[in-house]
Amino acid sequence: MKKNNYVDTSKLLVREIDRKVAKKMIVEYHYSKQWTKCSIALGLYQLTGKQHTFFDEPEERLIGTICYGDPIGRHSGASISESIPREAVFELVRLFVHDGYGNNIESYLIGEGFKWLKKNRKDIKALISYSDPQQGHVGTIYQATNWIYQGNRIRPNDSWLFKWEEDGKWQHGRTIFPYYGTNDIEKMRDLVEKDFWVKKELRKHRYVYLLGNKSDKRKAMNNLKYPPLPYPKVADIEEIEIIKVEVNNG
Repeated sequence: MKKNNYVDTSKLLVREIDRKVAKKMIVEYHYSKQWTKCSIALGLYQLTGKQHTFFDEPEERLIGTICYGDPIGRHSGASISESIPREAVFELVRLFVHDGYGNNIESYLIGEGFKWLKKNRKDIKALISYSDPQQGHVGTIYQATNWIYQGNRIRPNDSWLFKWEEDGKWQHGRTIFPYYGTNDIEKMRDLVEKDFWVKKELRKHRYVYLLGNKSDKRKAMNNLKYPPLPYPKVADIEEIEIIKVEVNNG
C-alpha cells in the first residue's frame, strides 16, 4: 500500500480486543518480539469498504494494537504525583501499527486510546510509558501526543548488559543475577570461566500522560514528583562503549 502523509480516520475504528489477539500481533511484528503483562488491549481496524451484500457491514482489517497494564517497575505507579494513588496508574506497555497507513497513524491510535480509557476506565488517572534509546528511540510519538517528559535519571543506579561471546546476545544484569548471585562486574571476574563483554544500559526516557478531568489534572500537575523537562532529541543519544572483561581464573 502506498504510504500517505495523513491517515483517513473516517475509515478507522478502535475497540477492545482479546489479549490473545494482541499478543499474536506483538510477538509476530513488534520490534521486541516479546509479550508483557497486559490488562487492556485495543485494536485498530481499517474499514475496507467491501460488502458481500447491501445489508452486510463493511469488512475490516486489524492493522494495529495498543496495550496497557500495571506498571512494570515496582515503584513506578507511586512515582507520578502525590495526588494519584499507585493503583490509578497504568503503563502503555506495547504499541504497534503496520506500515503504510499514514504518518500520523500511531498518534491517532494513542489519542483514541485516551478517549477509550476516559470513557471506560475512569479509575485510571495517569499513564506512564518509556522509550528505549538503545533502539534509537527518544519518544517522538509521545512528544507528538503531548505527554509530559520526566527525563531518564529517575532510576538511581546504572545497569549493565552482559554477553558471553563477542557476537552473542546481550543479557540484562537482572537476568544473570539468579545464576551467579551477583551482577557486579568485578565479582563476575572470579565467577565465570572465560572473558566476557559488558556495556552500560542506556537509561530509558520516561513519559507521563494525565487523564481525568481538568481539576484532577491541575492537582496532579501541582504535585508531580518529578518536574517536566524539555523533550529529548535523537541527536542526544549517547554512544556506548563495549568493554571486554578479562576473568581472574589464574
